[in-house]
Amino acid sequence: MNLKHLMLAMAAGFALNASAQTQGYMDGIEYFKADQFDNAREILSRTIDAPETDRATALYYLGAVALQDGDNKTAAENFTEGINLNPKNGLNYVGLGSMLLKNGDAKGAAEQFKLALKAQKKASVMVAIARAYYQADPVAYAKEYEKYMNDAYSKDKKNTDYYIMRGDKLRDEAIAEGESSQKIGEAASEYTQAIYWNSNTPEAYVKYSKVFAKINPQYAIEKLQELLTIAPNSAMAQRELAERYYDNDQWTRAAQQYAEYIKNPNHFVQDEERYAVLLYFGEKYQESLDLAKSILAKQPNSVQMKRILFLDLDKLGQTEAAKAAAEEFFAMPDVRFTANDYSSYAGILNELEEYDGEVEAWKKAVATNPDKVDLLKNLSTAYSQAGSRALKSQKAATDEISSAAFQEEAHQAYINSLNAYKQYIDAGTYSTQDLVDLGSRYQNVAATAEAGSEEKAEAINGAIAAIDQVIARVPENFIPYRNKARMLLVKNDNQPSEESAATYTKMLELLDLDPQNRTDRADTYREGFAQIASYYLSIKDVDGAKTWYLKMLELDPENQALRDYIEKLK
Repeated sequence: MNLKHLMLAMAAGFALNASAQTQGYMDGIEYFKADQFDNAREILSRTIDAPETDRATALYYLGAVALQDGDNKTAAENFTEGINLNPKNGLNYVGLGSMLLKNGDAKGAAEQFKLALKAQKKASVMVAIARAYYQADPVAYAKEYEKYMNDAYSKDKKNTDYYIMRGDKLRDEAIAEGESSQKIGEAASEYTQAIYWNSNTPEAYVKYSKVFAKINPQYAIEKLQELLTIAPNSAMAQRELAERYYDNDQWTRAAQQYAEYIKNPNHFVQDEERYAVLLYFGEKYQESLDLAKSILAKQPNSVQMKRILFLDLDKLGQTEAAKAAAEEFFAMPDVRFTANDYSSYAGILNELEEYDGEVEAWKKAVATNPDKVDLLKNLSTAYSQAGSRALKSQKAATDEISSAAFQEEAHQAYINSLNAYKQYIDAGTYSTQDLVDLGSRYQNVAATAEAGSEEKAEAINGAIAAIDQVIARVPENFIPYRNKARMLLVKNDNQPSEESAATYTKMLELLDLDPQNRTDRADTYREGFAQIASYYLSIKDVDGAKTWYLKMLELDPENQALRDYIEKLK
């Protein structure tokens, strides 16, 4: 994710804007009507005692959420309290009737529905009754559903609840029919009809947006933008637009919209977390860090914020603090850490030159996500670097015992590096460069193996086999031939052979394809000429050797020592 040009500003500690406007309990009702029941419960519970809240109405929606959760006791208590507070509010009777329907008492439910209409003979109450029958059993109560829907239309053909219910039914049928269903468009049309009769119907915009979220994301976004122009203080409208931007990979807009949304007191803590993540990916590391700390002060066990904390600290160059935060993060119980968690930690340990820990972090990353084969390359590199560090320590050693120990440490690290890289290659997703690197891994093992051992011979052959694969892929490139010729020398105890001479000859042929190489690659030419000449000397063909030394002299005509050597050859 590449987030740039984020136009965001956050105060340290992340204080909410005290002057932000809110719709209070109405935000909770909006969430309920948009089928976001957990969000509805949180907002309604948060605002139930506010002086501007219509408590009887709020109790109905809280009861309805409890009924969705199967908590009949809480639902009944809320509906009953709502009736006691305001017997003229028909919705709480509908709530009791819904509960009785779900418990199989259709007769008792019908009595409650009659009381609801006696209290409020409104189209919205009739639709609520129709919805209760639909949710209880759309097949068994199809006749009752149609009756109350028809009654609602007769009462008020402009009633938005009527069109929302029709849209919901079509949406459910479309989901059941699958992707080929034409009813998604029909559902959207019903939501549009609701908006036509009353543009201030937030749930219609949200439901329209959701049915188009995957089919046509831009339609979904435009409909929510339209809603925000009508209801700029709606927490749900603000949040849904931010979410739709996020889902559509419009990271910058998502971050900007979240910045606005979380000023609304009816926002959710988890959305603050989403915003902190967006700030991180937008390279706003200090703002992200301040927000993460603020959230952790309220939610000390937030896994996501503990993760963001150590990532932000690392990006800000506070490496020691990042390591400490990472260790605290990994100490959290019952958390499924990701491969990225471990790879990020490995990077921190590398910066601190804690290389053993780095290797262990990469091993955990691989174990966490073995399908992400590129992690094996990183593990192999970490092992390879460990081998190189051991060889440096060997050179600095002052006694034979320490020197031998470092040599063995380096050798084992190179073996581990090779094995990890072979696993990566075996996954079958490798490139030509990967084969070059595989050859290098074999060479490291060969260089540190015991002289004359079978292990050394196998490593040399492995390196040559890897180089042959490179040659097969890029036969016009001189570099693999040079590398192969060098390994053939190693295989032959650094003595020239017919095969190494032939390989160098091929290398020179490829270099000659570009005359500029005579200047740019002069050292490679000298290497080839010298090694081929040495081969001819090894078979006592002095004239052949002179031929190649003279080619070498052409490159460097001022080299008097080489000229003298050639003249003395017999």
